[in-house]
Amino acid sequence: LTKAGHITDEVRQEFILLSDTLGASMQTINVNNQAYKGATEATVFGPFFVEDSPAIELGDDLAFGAPGEPCWVEGTVTDTDGTPLAGALIEVWEADEDGLYDVQYEAGKRAGRAHLSSAADGGYRFWGLTPTPYPIPDDGPVGKMLDAVGRSPLRAGHLHFMVSHEGARTLVTHIFPEGDPIGRKDTVFGVKDSLIKRFERQPAGTPTPDGRVIDGTWSRVRFDIVLAPKGV
Repeated sequence: LTKAGHITDEVRQEFILLSDTLGASMQTINVNNQAYKGATEATVFGPFFVEDSPAIELGDDLAFGAPGEPCWVEGTVTDTDGTPLAGALIEVWEADEDGLYDVQYEAGKRAGRAHLSSAADGGYRFWGLTPTPYPIPDDGPVGKMLDAVGRSPLRAGHLHFMVSHEGARTLVTHIFPEGDPIGRKDTVFGVKDSLIKRFERQPAGTPTPDGRVIDGTWSRVRFDIVLAPKGV
């Protein structure tokens, strides 16, 4: 614990990583986010959230040049009665195809993260990157702990969401690609069946939803988000 605290700073959250890999984060989440009338399930927050992410409009690209296969993400934000939630704040962040978040790039560069708001009908859409598995930072005390017990540092590929709306419980969650080779072996125990989604790979030359020209393959996924009411 002391060593994890010493290495933690505003960029490297080793203490959160330790909590995640011990399973403490998921246990806390499961206690504090009880299932409610079909609301989307929560999972771990992770150590790579950053305040003041860039704002994007519906349909924009949050990759900002980060390497990886383009992915079209779309869905709706509703309450548990199915009422669309306009103006929901959607924070999204993810690693690039090399398993790096922007905070692991040179100082100050922002890529693979942004925030946007849902439309009047609750809809949202943006371009990101197809998630791929990657190792958590394992050059510190958490890595030594995993090595000592023979555990892999790999996380299943995922896309982070944090969604908030007035009167609703803030949701912190991920979506995971169906068929991911890591899957339930995710080193922070974050995978839940309801959060596994089909990322449909599109062949090169397939028309995109917004007319964007992409030379190679791309993928698309739908993720409909249901927020529980605040206080439940």
